[in-house]
Amino acid sequence: MRDFPTQALNPKIKSVWRLSDLVWILIVFFACAIPFALIATDDDSSWALGVLVIEVILFVILLVLFLVILPPIRYARFRYEVSDDFLEIAQGIIWRKRYMVPFIRVQNTDTRQGPILRAFGLASVTISTAAGSLAIPGLDAAEADTLRDRAAELARLAREDV
Repeated sequence: MRDFPTQALNPKIKSVWRLSDLVWILIVFFACAIPFALIATDDDSSWALGVLVIEVILFVILLVLFLVILPPIRYARFRYEVSDDFLEIAQGIIWRKRYMVPFIRVQNTDTRQGPILRAFGLASVTISTAAGSLAIPGLDAAEADTLRDRAAELARLAREDV
């Protein structure tokens, strides 16, 4: 079996994942909790208060899981490596996945930067093939541009060699 890829993401990606997950957890929690909080104000609805307590407990568990436990593990498990012939990505916590994309198959490379990534000075690089696309999130913006350009150049050279 091949060696594990060596390139790691920027450590700031852990904060990006935490902030992004916090936003989604808050949206889902309030969307689920507000109706039961309104029902719980009624005198005959003690069951709604019980549901609300269960939702608060789940909210706290999800906060601990997604803000404390998972980001360092996700960061440690995501690695990538670019060689002259292919891009290799290894990721996954429970189900480990390793992707090898030959540059001859690459159709498009681009960088993406949402508002949270932009706030941390990061970007993600997306490599597209006919079979789908793979992303390398959490690279420094300048490094992401360099990687995108290098991958595009290696894809062009691979097609010229055929």
